[in-house]
Amino acid sequence: MKKEFLAKVSAKIEQGDLLNPSQPVLVALSGGADSVALLLALQELGFECVAAHCNFHLRGEESDRDEAFVRALCRERGVPCVVTHFDVPAYQREHGVSMEMACRELRYEWFEEMRVSNNCQAIAVAHHSDDNVETFFLNLFRGTGMAGLTGMKPRNGLVVRPLLEVSRSDIEAFLAELGQDYVTDSTNSENVALRNRLRNVVLPAVDQMFPEGRKQLLVTMEHLNEYEHLYCELINQIVTQNAESADSNGFVLPYEVIAGFQQKSLLLYEIARPYGMNRTQCEQAIAGQEEGRSGYYYSGTHYMHISRGSIIIRPLVVADSEQYPLDFSDMSELPVILQMRLITDAPFDPAQVNGTTSVAFDASILQSERVVLRHWQEGDSMVPFGMHGHKLLSDLFTDNKLDKEQKKNVWILEADGVIVWVLGIRAANAFKVQPGSTDYILLSVKAD
Repeated sequence: MKKEFLAKVSAKIEQGDLLNPSQPVLVALSGGADSVALLLALQELGFECVAAHCNFHLRGEESDRDEAFVRALCRERGVPCVVTHFDVPAYQREHGVSMEMACRELRYEWFEEMRVSNNCQAIAVAHHSDDNVETFFLNLFRGTGMAGLTGMKPRNGLVVRPLLEVSRSDIEAFLAELGQDYVTDSTNSENVALRNRLRNVVLPAVDQMFPEGRKQLLVTMEHLNEYEHLYCELINQIVTQNAESADSNGFVLPYEVIAGFQQKSLLLYEIARPYGMNRTQCEQAIAGQEEGRSGYYYSGTHYMHISRGSIIIRPLVVADSEQYPLDFSDMSELPVILQMRLITDAPFDPAQVNGTTSVAFDASILQSERVVLRHWQEGDSMVPFGMHGHKLLSDLFTDNKLDKEQKKNVWILEADGVIVWVLGIRAANAFKVQPGSTDYILLSVKAD
């Protein structure tokens, strides 16, 4: 049994490229059978381990018993051991989360600290195939999408799960052959927690009706995992092949790309989900588009807008209402990167500027009492370069196809109450440089 067990664990590590023998591994060690088997298996396979144990003080003397067992086991196995103590109720009160979530957040934050301080390559946790089956059913009953039915992944960032190919019975047989004892959490037999009820009541009934059910379910989960990979590849292709300026921050995608699909709202959801949008928002956006309406939809980090035949997803940037006085002699403290050149000995040539990101002003602007950089405000207007009458900046933005969120983040240069430049879009007639003038400044704005 030992040989077969280690072979499965080794194969999982190699298949997922989970660990390498050149750097220590931080092992989350509770003292239960699963984590003890993980520690012993990794040692048997030649990995240097550091054990990390959390005492949450939720089970009285039993919690202290677990800590004592872990310390003794690590001394016996020659494994460095780090231990921490948590006040879970205090964390719950401070953050307003459940006990289960509090424990999870506390331990994984601490595990990462210990991983870094002990120069470990990854955090190894002891989830096994039976845990994965439970996760499948929990997600199924909660109404998950396909991703939730694929179960836990062997790697999630720097957290790795080398035992996903072995079952709880495999673990117990492995430990029995080694003569290794472990501690048992008495709350595992209580059916208060949903996972415990599933483990102790539902799954035994399933096993009785379908003796090979768990094995076949794991096969199904693997198939679903393959389907999801293909699904995600196709979604990514749709975006990368059709989107304008696509990057991790967002994109602009022609609406016609998804218009021909029957499941338009689902496709939009899969495209927008990485940016925090939910299924309902995407359904509303598609319904609005088909009825000729446009709207804005917000996640915690991005906004989504469908307008003029385009799906726009961009980061949410809270517009700064502050005004930044501009000192032409030192512009290093501004929220945008401006560069200036004062010209006094060469005639002005209009080809020196493009009128959007680089502009020219008569040097008399330097005598202005107050020059400020600020964001656009409702009602702002200016006389655009080459025109005689005022134009609302909102109309200028519409001409340039800026949406509502983009308008909020446009910077305006104002001299003595007169708008002289909408950065990146248009200069004004104010302080216009006459051709051939030899007394003017050149201003340019650069991307961050």
